[in-house]
Amino acid sequence: MSARKTRFVASGSVRLAVHEWGESGRPTLLLVHGYPDSSRVWDATAALLCEHYHVVAYDVRGAGQSTAPESVADYALDHLVADAAAVADAVSPDRPVHLVGHDWGSIQSWEAVTTETMRGRIASFTTISGPCLDHAGHWVRQRLRNGTPREFSRVASQLLHSWYIGLFHLPFAAPKAWEMGLDRLWPSLLEKLDGVAPHISETQREDGRHGIKLYRANVRSRLLEPGERHAEIPVQLIVPLRDRFVTPQLLDDLPQWAPALWRCEVNAGHWLPLSHPQLLAERIGSFVDFVETGDEPPALRRARVRGARRRHSGKLVVVTGAGSGIGRETVLAFAESGADTIAVDIDRAAAERTAELAGLLDTYSVAYALDVGDASAMEALATEIGEQYGAADVIVNNAGIGMSGPVLDTSTADWKKILDVNLWGVIHGSRLFAQQMIDAGTRGHIVNVSSGLAFFPTRLTPAYNTTKAAVQMLTECLRAELAERHIGVSAIYPGVVNTNIVSTAAMVGADGDEAAAKRSRANRLYELRNLKPDAVARAIVDAVEHNRAEVRVGAEVHAIRWLTRFAPGAARRIARINL
Repeated sequence: MSARKTRFVASGSVRLAVHEWGESGRPTLLLVHGYPDSSRVWDATAALLCEHYHVVAYDVRGAGQSTAPESVADYALDHLVADAAAVADAVSPDRPVHLVGHDWGSIQSWEAVTTETMRGRIASFTTISGPCLDHAGHWVRQRLRNGTPREFSRVASQLLHSWYIGLFHLPFAAPKAWEMGLDRLWPSLLEKLDGVAPHISETQREDGRHGIKLYRANVRSRLLEPGERHAEIPVQLIVPLRDRFVTPQLLDDLPQWAPALWRCEVNAGHWLPLSHPQLLAERIGSFVDFVETGDEPPALRRARVRGARRRHSGKLVVVTGAGSGIGRETVLAFAESGADTIAVDIDRAAAERTAELAGLLDTYSVAYALDVGDASAMEALATEIGEQYGAADVIVNNAGIGMSGPVLDTSTADWKKILDVNLWGVIHGSRLFAQQMIDAGTRGHIVNVSSGLAFFPTRLTPAYNTTKAAVQMLTECLRAELAERHIGVSAIYPGVVNTNIVSTAAMVGADGDEAAAKRSRANRLYELRNLKPDAVARAIVDAVEHNRAEVRVGAEVHAIRWLTRFAPGAARRIARINL
């Protein structure tokens, strides 16, 4: 690991402390910290990046070892941009820098990116938890102008998250808080706010006291009279979904200001440089490499914002059993709402057709052919998806097969076949992709497709019902286990859905003609009920969006659930009938 080297750079009358890691001659990453931090907040991230890049972080004026002017006017954005330009000229005079900003460091970096001062000196910009003040002003105006209760509530929500800005404008309260001991409480407060290890800074009291002038010099004027601020360079937006200060919705209008935009959402709090330095280093490195070489990896490609933002833009959804029926409709439903999709099916041609149809909806889709009951094949799939595209945001374990016939006629081989697909396929998908979500810091979702027959005993399809009941319990247990990881888990219980499951179902204990007759009668029932697969697909999307524990699709499923809960004896008597 490269040692941290410090030098000082003059910007007018201000002396800036500049810290460097790695060798010059490589792409230079210029990291700008927020409030009330110093450049030390970047130490862990810089240590990971310096193996491949020339990494530079500096103490902004008023923080760390840099000069702290007393006048509020000296903290205006034009001075901050001049500081960034002075540092960039000193550390990378011959090539543009890749700018990375967090919190207030991102706010002031937006000014550098969208004004003339540093035109041609910035190759790319990664922004974390710090919107452009002018963009925020336009965001508020547009929603108030819209006049709907929903838009008013969004503005109110952001104002509640930004309560501290009003406090910072009080004449004495905020600076006095730092002078009276807030600096000693800050490390433990930071740990409680964001769950990060205590971050100790020797200059914390002065950093907090002087940094308030950043807000006083800039916020009010920019929010009340926002300008037109357009970014012409590639911009990577990293959105911590558990940010206590900047809501994700505040960034929804960014495509109109930054046409070359990549958006990545992570399951993390505000202080991402402290809580997730590895994840942050990977995201920054991948983006810088792309800008330098033009080679866009699949994981970054799916983060690219294409046109108007849709509900699931930037999400990656994996669907098993995607070659037809519920699986295909689920892929198309997510694609229609902006998600990139991976269609998995044992039938390669069917999966490829689904991916082709999804691609027509202006999203990226790819097909994989495998047996979900094959543990090694599923492990290889999860590994390849993680390496090529990044962690999945949603996994829909939909693949399943039908089987009819008495328990006593169902052989060990029959049981293994249905358990491998209907239960083990769900176990493999849930376990592998949940771990992937946890490792990547993704606030993901697992959907397991069960059946209304999970609630209902019958002598007609005992093996099928057993597997679907097991999926029900697995889903409930997973939901409890993964809640603290912010990963949702839902079970879907379709009724008599008109798919090809009956046509491909095994009829144990029946010969060819008898089996064909049974399939024909069952098919007539399914066609008569005519519940469409797209109804289940819509229910799956809704379950993900609202984190529903279970969703029943079809009046018959609600009736079955009611019967087994309130009249179990009647349900058992019905189960004896050979339908």
